[in-house]
Order: sequence, then structure tokens, then C-alpha cells
Amino acid sequence: MIYTKQNIVIGAVLYSTGDMIATIVLDQFSWIRFFGMLLIGATIYAYEIPNYFIWIEKRAHNLTGIKKTINKTILALAFFNPLWVARHLFFIYFFSQNFEAINMNIFVIAFWSFVVNIPISLLANYIIQNKIKLYWRFLASTLFSGLMAVYYAMSESWFG
Repeated sequence: MIYTKQNIVIGAVLYSTGDMIATIVLDQFSWIRFFGMLLIGATIYAYEIPNYFIWIEKRAHNLTGIKKTINKTILALAFFNPLWVARHLFFIYFFSQNFEAINMNIFVIAFWSFVVNIPISLLANYIIQNKIKLYWRFLASTLFSGLMAVYYAMSESWFG
């Protein structure tokens, strides 16, 4: 198990920055949310995501070719499942002090968010797990998450 200074900084800076840009686009910026997402990025995400990526690498170690590629991609997609998305939404709502949004509907939102983004997530996880060295995967995953946060905010303002 690893929990490095580099991953702490990456998680803190990129998760909070991506979320901050999204909140600015939506005119919902909050310092509490910013520092809350900074804390979550530096602790929970900086610990669990790199360690899961290591587990994926070990799990696929004996596989070769297309089996290895598919296995690593699907395992990464499975990690960021609707329950993970729901937990992330919980953090966003909690630190936004939007407590009324924390209810069972969060699971419906997480499910559809996950399902709709499967094509994009498959491509991103394929690249992250199969084209990027293990050392840089958390950085790449965090950059992807930050871009998706901005995309969600932009699409809400474009289409909402």
C-alpha cells in the first residue's frame, strides 16, 4: 500500500481545482467546498485510487495481449462505479452544504451519470491503464476527473 507526498499533492490540487472551475462556471463557488474537495483529494482519493491501480496491475500481471488490455480497462471502469460516483456526489453536496440533496436520489443520479459516461470512461480508462506508466496513472486519472467536472458544469449551463 502506498500513500505518497506526490499523490497527496496531486489529489489535493487537481481534484479541488477541477471542482473549483466547475463551481465558478456554475456561479456556485464556495471556499468550504473548495477546501473540502482539497481534503478528500489529498486523503481518500490519494490513497485509494493509486492503490487500486497497483492492484489492477498485479491482477493483470500474468495476462497478455488483448486479455490484459480488456481486463485492466474493465477493472478501472468497475472501480469508478455508481457507488463511487454516489460517494463523490455526497462529498460535493456535503461540502456545498446542500444537505437536502443528500438522499436516496443520489444513487439514481450516480447510476445514470455512470451509464451515460461509459463510452468516454472506457476510452479514458483504456488509455490510463494501458498507455500510461503506473507511476503517472493517478495524475492522469485525476486530470480526467477534473476535466469531467468542468464538462459537467459546462453541460449544465449549456443544456440546463
